[in-house]
Amino acid sequence: MTIGLAGAGIACAVIARELAEHGHRVEVHEQRSHAGGNCHTERDAASGVMLHRYGPHIFHTDDDDVWAYVNRFATFHAYVHRVKAVVRGRVYGLPINLHTINQFAGAAMSPAQARRWVQERCSAAGSGPARNFEEQALRTVGRDLYEAFFHGYTRKQWGMDPALLPAGVMARLPLRFSYDDNYFAHRHQGLPQDGYTAMVERMLDHPLIRVLLRSRLDARDARHFDHVFSSAPIDDWFGRCFGMLPYRTLDFERIDALGDFQGCAVLNQCDEGVPFTRTTEHAHFAPWERHDASVCFRESSRCATEADIPFYPVHLSEGNALLARYQALALQQDGVSFVGRLGTFRYLDMDVTIRHALDAARQFLSRGSALDVQRAAA
Repeated sequence: MTIGLAGAGIACAVIARELAEHGHRVEVHEQRSHAGGNCHTERDAASGVMLHRYGPHIFHTDDDDVWAYVNRFATFHAYVHRVKAVVRGRVYGLPINLHTINQFAGAAMSPAQARRWVQERCSAAGSGPARNFEEQALRTVGRDLYEAFFHGYTRKQWGMDPALLPAGVMARLPLRFSYDDNYFAHRHQGLPQDGYTAMVERMLDHPLIRVLLRSRLDARDARHFDHVFSSAPIDDWFGRCFGMLPYRTLDFERIDALGDFQGCAVLNQCDEGVPFTRTTEHAHFAPWERHDASVCFRESSRCATEADIPFYPVHLSEGNALLARYQALALQQDGVSFVGRLGTFRYLDMDVTIRHALDAARQFLSRGSALDVQRAAA
């Protein structure tokens, strides 16, 4: 049996490895000149810094199976992600925690006092779930913190009023009444010593896996394989026959510096008047290394065109009729499964992407049913 995979990102790499280990011949087609997808990392020739070429990716999970899986292919170093944010000329820590609240309020509140301070500024919960990002924010952090930390940043990141975004986008962001400033709360957190691309390349290093870079596998090629897994944008697979789905892409402005440029890995710019969303300093993503020079990137978000690399699927609070049409079309496909963030048009963290990929591969192996696999990925 020969399996085709469209994309050499983390989702297809996991599936390729699982199927190859069970005796299937696998052919992986990747349009770019490298494996790893948007997790691609590479050494900067001038500074020696490991660069996350499409923006930083921090691995974090509570899934012991996924954690064990990635450790088969990479040596992970412990890493605690701490984010700073500039608001109206002052620097605060994120996620919003007791230190952030006290600094913002100019106070020295206890956890109980800070909780009351926030609750006094929150909108009434209402009779049902929050309808959108803004409503969720006003219910959880209150107007003062929302307008300072989230309103302007969200408008820049997503290019629209926060009231148009789903409440779940805000629900992903933690609020803590302790001094814990670890951005994530998962048991397992770390970064691969040699970068994500090396990890993905090791997944793809198997005698039954053939990797073709600068090669595109599309719907016309599917008939040459017994089954295809595609991590390509779902609308692109169908030739955008209904039109292009909404995605956000990123522009990166490189900054080269000597020494430590900003003192942290990520510095958000929350004020809407600042044209970029954040600056990332990549030497801080490998604190076990030492470099004399530093490389930073200022990130700006905008709507993706057909010529751009899509980063984030855009979901609206009122739903997406265009997406529903593509999903219905996908369910009609025989022998094609859609996986990953772009293939399923979902905002997935890396660990969830790997979990879904493992489940899809194992279901395929156990049942051999293209339709069942497709429905699981839809």
